[in-house]
Amino acid sequence: MVGRLYAVVGPSGAGKDTLIEAAIERRRDIAVARRVITRPTEAGGEEFEGVTVEEFDRRLEAGEFALHWEAHGLKYGVPISIETALNEGRDVLFNGSRAILPEAYALYPNMGVILIAASPEVLATRLAARGRESREEIEKRLARAEYDIAPGLPVRRVENDGALEAAVGAFLAALQPERV
Repeated sequence: MVGRLYAVVGPSGAGKDTLIEAAIERRRDIAVARRVITRPTEAGGEEFEGVTVEEFDRRLEAGEFALHWEAHGLKYGVPISIETALNEGRDVLFNGSRAILPEAYALYPNMGVILIAASPEVLATRLAARGRESREEIEKRLARAEYDIAPGLPVRRVENDGALEAAVGAFLAALQPERV
């Protein structure tokens, strides 16, 4: 049985990485795609592999990414190694962008989408606390925070405004197969 790919999407500050980390602590069978990003590793945030634009482009040309996209002036890649975990029957999570969803769904038709949401006030507080963006950049991110997912994709929404344990429970529930 092939595993299922889950795109975890939502605005910056919604808590995608926090929920992914909590899920793998509770479900060791889940694999997480470690993204390759054209930003310095010491920039902080999620665990990722920081590379130069030239290195990213070389890897892209070599076919090393299952998925790739550009956002916020950076390039992002999901390594092709996710195929191994999927073929082993493991579910794989990746922190994704809504822009890549139609393409990802075409490549992985059993892919699920989990939208992590939080109120604008909570997002603003979290973005300010991480200290990576100016006030103007935070305001731009907040303006893009509410968005629709491409129609026809299987989306489950998880609210992450309150207690972390409640959001983790909802996230784990969203990883369960649909009941017919």
